[in-house]
Amino acid sequence: MKNKINTHVTFVKEMIAPCGMNCGCCLGYMRAINTCPGCRTQADGKPGYCKACIVINCDRLMETESKFCYECPKYPCPRLKSLDKRYRTRYNTSFFNNLTMIKEKGIDAFLTFESGRRNCPQCGATLCVHRPACLECGFIPGISE
Repeated sequence: MKNKINTHVTFVKEMIAPCGMNCGCCLGYMRAINTCPGCRTQADGKPGYCKACIVINCDRLMETESKFCYECPKYPCPRLKSLDKRYRTRYNTSFFNNLTMIKEKGIDAFLTFESGRRNCPQCGATLCVHRPACLECGFIPGISE
C-alpha cells in the first residue's frame, strides 16, 4: 500500500472544500494513481462526480466573500445536510463542525486542528477520512490506543 497511497500530506487552505471537507485526507487525493486534485480546482484528474458537485458549483457560493458554505443565506442546504449526515455516520466527521470552526476560529486554526486529528499517533502518517485504520501502519484510532 505504501507505493499506492500518499500517506504524508501537508494540509493547506486551498485543500479545504467549501462544504468543510479536508480534501487532503480524502482517499481520492491521497492515492498515487488517478489522484484527485481537490474540490477547489478544475485540474485534470478530478472525478466526474466531483466536477458535477452541487456544492462546488453553487452560484450562491460564488457570491460569498469567504467561499465557504457557512456564509450562504441558504446554509445549510439539503445537499450539505445530506453530505454531513453521510460523513458523520460513516466517517465520524461533521462538515458543520468543520465549517463552524473555520468561521469562528479561522482557517489557520482549523488546519492546525486537522493536522493533529488526521495524523496517526503511532507512525505520523496522514489518516484517511475514508478508512478506519492508518494506511501506513494499520493503527486504528480509538481502538488501537
